[in-house]
Amino acid sequence: MARATVGKPELLLADEPTGNLDETTSASVLDLLDQLNRKELTVVLVTHDPSVAERAGRRFVVLDGQLEELTA
Repeated sequence: MARATVGKPELLLADEPTGNLDETTSASVLDLLDQLNRKELTVVLVTHDPSVAERAGRRFVVLDGQLEELTA
């Protein structure tokens, strides 16, 4: 994460950032991504874990090759 953010990008792509992590480390990573997002960094997080996806302000799914936004 340090390497990905050192240049102060406007966009961070995170593909399964918690995939092989224990629960405590996963929570720390997600907290850090939340902090970065609050500091005006756009975070695009790809996950298959519904509990990770629920933390996002906006959620999208790919259904039949189409990108669709999930609404609450």
